[in-house]
Amino acid sequence: MSQSPHPFHLISLSILLLSTISSSQAKVDTFTYVNQGEFGPYITEYGADYRVLPIGTSPFQMAFYNTTPGAFYLALRMGTTRSESVFRWVWEANRGRPVGENATFSLLPDGNLVLADANRRNVWSTGTANKGVVGLKVLPTGNIILYDSKDRTIWQSFDHPTDTLLVGQSLDYNKGPKKLVSRRSVTDGSYGIYSLVFRPGGLILFMNGYLPYYDYSVNGILSFSGNPILLEAEPETDEDAFAFAYEVRFASPGQGTSILTRPKYNATLSFLRLDIDGNLAVYTYYDPVDYRAWEKTFALFSDQIGLLPGCALPSKCSKFGVCQDEMCVACPSPVGLLGWSNGCVPPQVKGCDNKGKGQNEDYYKIVGVENFVSTYTKGEGKVKMEECRRKCTMDCKCVGFLYWEKEGKCWLANFLGTLSKVDESSHVVYVKYLKN
Repeated sequence: MSQSPHPFHLISLSILLLSTISSSQAKVDTFTYVNQGEFGPYITEYGADYRVLPIGTSPFQMAFYNTTPGAFYLALRMGTTRSESVFRWVWEANRGRPVGENATFSLLPDGNLVLADANRRNVWSTGTANKGVVGLKVLPTGNIILYDSKDRTIWQSFDHPTDTLLVGQSLDYNKGPKKLVSRRSVTDGSYGIYSLVFRPGGLILFMNGYLPYYDYSVNGILSFSGNPILLEAEPETDEDAFAFAYEVRFASPGQGTSILTRPKYNATLSFLRLDIDGNLAVYTYYDPVDYRAWEKTFALFSDQIGLLPGCALPSKCSKFGVCQDEMCVACPSPVGLLGWSNGCVPPQVKGCDNKGKGQNEDYYKIVGVENFVSTYTKGEGKVKMEECRRKCTMDCKCVGFLYWEKEGKCWLANFLGTLSKVDESSHVVYVKYLKN
């Protein structure tokens, strides 16, 4: 004779079933916001127009912004109206893929966070459908997270940096974000030509993806062994109440730190940015003040607040020029050094056939200058100047060459940019040009 189930077992089974159903159908705090209405009244970075969204934690706020009419980006801004200072944009969802008027930003019932154009075409999403997401929040650090019913992070913006690292954010070439990429211009937020890449051996700044112009490992600033590189802001003493300065620094677990700047106030609200011109800078926001709350507290290439001379920045003189004491002082030409302006450009050489023929090419010489090519690329030596010249002539990509006359060392250059004035007159640059 079969036994009836014990009442306790029935109750336990019912509770288990209810719990399973509840957890699998956890209610999502959904929302949909439409990109429409009046623009905000305050000054923002890049001269952008914007529409704020009711999502944020001071001093961070989500918003739609544009620098070109009709091309909007979903972004996170930093700053408050009380300080009467510019708002800065520290993260973008749809970089390089703008949406238009009436685009929608939604957290869907399945837990996916989606940005869609007015025609319902999905432009960007977190890919978190059916992963247990119940809500979105912006943390005091500026990290946007999607979380589940147990408050576990399912997705976070810190894993998807653009050109900016906030304090607490990291680069990790093993399993996380590996690089920052600059904006193309003030009005174009798509991917620019400069990148900060974390790879085995070091943090390296690149131009056009292959030309290194700064290498932390070469300069011995910080050791790298595979651990993440974190941006920190910490007081200099153990007793926070008595700290008179904060260190904004790179840190790698077990490998030490590299101090970037030491503001004499709480610098927790700082961020590191790879700027449009390729400089690596720290911007610090000090909320207690009412005016000019932002300060540029570090720039890698700067005579005043950096680690390297300002003239060492490849773009310091825009496309071409000679730099001295952080000033662009001359525009090189076949007839000598002329006055510099933003219109200074290197010669255009056309018709190359990789055989050194078919062109009426020549070179003009600039004495006592260097650029990043000789610092971070391997030259050839010992060779004669004529051989170095011949190799540049045979190379269609070569626009000139650096030559150290005493050492007989040669570097072919695909880009010249800013030429730094140096005391050593035997360090020269030859610029290729097409004779009339």
